[in-house]
Amino acid sequence: MPAHGGTAALETPRAACDMGRMTSLPPLRARPDVTEFLLTRRSRPAKTLAAPRPDRTALEPILAAALRVPDHGKLEPWRLVVLSDAALGRLADLTARMGSARDLDPDKVAKAEAMFRDAPLMVAVIAAPQPSSKVPEIEQTLSAGAVCLGMLNAAQAAGWGANWLTGWMATDRDWLGAGLLLAPGEWVAGFVVIGSETVAPPDRPRPDLARLTEWRNA
Repeated sequence: MPAHGGTAALETPRAACDMGRMTSLPPLRARPDVTEFLLTRRSRPAKTLAAPRPDRTALEPILAAALRVPDHGKLEPWRLVVLSDAALGRLADLTARMGSARDLDPDKVAKAEAMFRDAPLMVAVIAAPQPSSKVPEIEQTLSAGAVCLGMLNAAQAAGWGANWLTGWMATDRDWLGAGLLLAPGEWVAGFVVIGSETVAPPDRPRPDLARLTEWRNA
């Protein structure tokens, strides 16, 4: 369960959520606690997340932190859709219906349906590429992915479990139109499930830094 106790509001400075006002940033300083958090972060399996979930007061700082990502040209090529309760049930029904109509593997359909039906709370990160002669769409896509990771980290820093999921629904035009009313060209970069951790998972094998890193001086 989150350390802040259920759906209690987070105490967050107003400046952290005031996305429309320019404020002065403090000088950089070493934050070993943050480094340790990043070195030990681990997504929590969605099937292990349950109520209580963050309420709107607790969720808004997490969303605000998620949107503080690199955004070349300040295009804001993403947006968020918060899903709960009946909205998740509706998407579960839609997924089951459309998956069966497409003759997808029944186990795959059931898993996708459960992703929505069992989620305590979900945030759909919508990739919404903007026309630009200077910023290619791939950069905008990478920015949307950064929103997903930022949301995972912000949720876990606040004591909530979180998991970034996708699936065939994320790019299926019929599902996106019927389920989320997305415009042509928009798609889901991630379905981020957020809730209370019911069991701490073991860590997973991590990438070999030495094998994957080159150090070039010339």
